[in-house]
Amino acid sequence: MSESIIKRKDRELVFEAGPFQAVAAEVAPTLDEVVRREYGRALEDFVPGTVFVHPRGFTFDRGTMIAYARTFMEANPLHLNEAYALSQGYTGLPAAAHMVMNVALSLGVQNDSEKAIANLGYWDVRFLRPVYAGDTLRGLTRVVERKDRGVGKPGIATIETLAVNQDDKVVVQYRRKVMVPRRGDGPIPDGELSAEAVPSTVAFPWHDTPKLHVPFIAGPRAAAGEALSLAKASRGVRLGPGSEAARELTSEASCFGAFKPGQIWVHRNGRTVTDEHVNWTYQVGNTHPLHFDRLYSKSLSGPMAGEPIVYGGLVFAWLLGLASRDVSENAVWELGFHAGFHTQPTFAGDTLAALTRVLSVEALPAVGAGAEPGSEGALGIVRMQLVGVKNLRAEEALARFGADLFIAEDDKKKLGKEKIAEKVFEIERTLLVRRDPA
Repeated sequence: MSESIIKRKDRELVFEAGPFQAVAAEVAPTLDEVVRREYGRALEDFVPGTVFVHPRGFTFDRGTMIAYARTFMEANPLHLNEAYALSQGYTGLPAAAHMVMNVALSLGVQNDSEKAIANLGYWDVRFLRPVYAGDTLRGLTRVVERKDRGVGKPGIATIETLAVNQDDKVVVQYRRKVMVPRRGDGPIPDGELSAEAVPSTVAFPWHDTPKLHVPFIAGPRAAAGEALSLAKASRGVRLGPGSEAARELTSEASCFGAFKPGQIWVHRNGRTVTDEHVNWTYQVGNTHPLHFDRLYSKSLSGPMAGEPIVYGGLVFAWLLGLASRDVSENAVWELGFHAGFHTQPTFAGDTLAALTRVLSVEALPAVGAGAEPGSEGALGIVRMQLVGVKNLRAEEALARFGADLFIAEDDKKKLGKEKIAEKVFEIERTLLVRRDPA
């Protein structure tokens, strides 16, 4: 070797590096020691109670956060305009909730799903606090349940995943189910998480009833001193809460009062997916070769064979973006997602479109000093269902399939209905929305 340590300082090693000398020709190649690492886990590895600590971690940077928000068509100025975000009570430009979820899921792919045959759905997705540029997340997964379906068949693992920031505070948590292959032919006991089935000593700070820490300033109700401090924090950009400039950045057409149970919002634009999805798969840290390795995807059989499949989290993000101008432009917080299913794969060249059905609305009472009992506050909760289709316009999908678009695909067989080949995604979401523009 031509490198040797000559000094060690407090936080540094100093090497002296001599001239390079080629040595490959002097070392005869043999095939006696071939290393082929395997990534991902088989059903046998999903022992209830086991905690997987995911590799690498992920530091959010401002440029990638803004590029992500623009690529996925985010229309909420919280994720595009730092002065606006500061005026609303955030301490900086926050990452879009779906970016945080995509990073958390992607951190876990190597342990949770790199061998998976299918992602069977998401449940109980909660965002506990904002993520800002400079924050670093790490991920953990706990196995909740394992079901063996017999020799020659993949099994099903139910898992809980969360991401914590550099202060060990949970920022997102969710449940999902994955279909994973067996490693061998031996018996695999089914099991559920219990006090007796917790072999891991790794802390797993899951919250059964999480508290969501939502930055918020009630627009014109904000104190003058608070507005002044925000103006200073925004580097002199005076976009205080309730200011005319802030209010003009969003439309009244997407405020809380616009939503009525039973409405179906047809989002006008579509989005054609290109090979850009390959780059964004790795930008959020997803390591599954199905999404970027054509030789791998073409080696498969069945509906997954062929060109690389677009990572489902990106499909989800584009659908949220397509809906954003209509339904989330005035959202203060993504309260959660539930019962999300990828019903058909998406490939480069497919064009996505989205529809939203309003399920329920709830006006929140005023809170805080000076609030009159029973008076309405500045916010409301809107529960909605987001549906995505491919290769036809949203209005055409509604005309062709009607109410069947909003019936869960997995329920259609028992209802005697045909599945919709053009439908790619369905999920329920809950938004915290302003009553008036900021």
